[in-house]
Amino acid sequence: MSITVKEFGTLKSGETVNLYTLSNGRGLSAEITNYGGIIRTLTFNGKDVVLGRDSLEEYFNNKGFYGALVGRNANRIAKGEFTLSGEKYTLAKNNGNNNLHGGICGWDKKAWAAETVDGDEPKLILFHVSPDGDEGFPGTAKVCVTYTLTKENSIGIHYEAECDKDTVLNMTNHTYFNLNGHSSGTIDTHTLWLDSDFYTPNTSECMPNGEIRFTAGTPFDFTTPKKLGRDFGSDCEQIKMFGGYDHNFALNGRGFRKCAVLEGDDIKMTMYTDQDGVQIYSGNSIEEGRVCKDGAVYTSHSGVCLETQSFPNAINISHYPSPILKKGEKYDSVTEYRFEKK
Repeated sequence: MSITVKEFGTLKSGETVNLYTLSNGRGLSAEITNYGGIIRTLTFNGKDVVLGRDSLEEYFNNKGFYGALVGRNANRIAKGEFTLSGEKYTLAKNNGNNNLHGGICGWDKKAWAAETVDGDEPKLILFHVSPDGDEGFPGTAKVCVTYTLTKENSIGIHYEAECDKDTVLNMTNHTYFNLNGHSSGTIDTHTLWLDSDFYTPNTSECMPNGEIRFTAGTPFDFTTPKKLGRDFGSDCEQIKMFGGYDHNFALNGRGFRKCAVLEGDDIKMTMYTDQDGVQIYSGNSIEEGRVCKDGAVYTSHSGVCLETQSFPNAINISHYPSPILKKGEKYDSVTEYRFEKK
């Protein structure tokens, strides 16, 4: 039940960036910076269970988006273009021929304004204004993201936004979890249960091709808990192309609900969300050889992301749930990761 603030570094603009430490007094604490809303550490039961970097300067080259808030659109938009309200928009192409995670300078690379609220459930509230035309997206978007450490040992992420034009708006957080500790090795032996009967297969560019397939009878079926790494060596073409999972799963049900359970050796994490999908990314392309947080050197599969989201490229695929935020309407979404000892 405390919040402390210290200077984390300075941007080239001269703006000071802070690091906020939140603790709920029940065994869960987090270090979060207002640069990109990055979760730098998340400690439960004595273990820091998220991958990260040590300094602000290292986050300037945050390949892999460790711990960051992602916007204006999470995941990919094909060919970096879409048509909305009869007008064609062209975005930055920062992932081959496609737009990824908001573009070249997305919200993960912005300094957000910050407020804190201490108490039984300490909060860090971040604010950002994304101007009309930012990275090619229409409309001035006013965004608020609230991180809360709850009494139930959850970290809750509440995303809110409004825009003065119709726009694409689809936010997520790109934290890599390793419940055995961030420097403990791979997540191959972690067990995952996922309430999903369908997934969206990808092209070779890691872009959904418009299909929606059953998970049953495939390596994508986690409706019965199984080890994450069990099928990394599968002959399934979708696994072979990416060296593991980097796929959107359609979540069963509607509204705020329990959707996933990830288990390490002695920590269990339960995910709740109101989103339609989650990108399971098993860290297949983690940059190897780079010294990261606390001197750790991560390798492929050192962490797994559970990125709640609208479906990738949904703006260009009409039968996917819409990622459009209408002028005057409110974007309002909550995801929560709850921790407990096994």
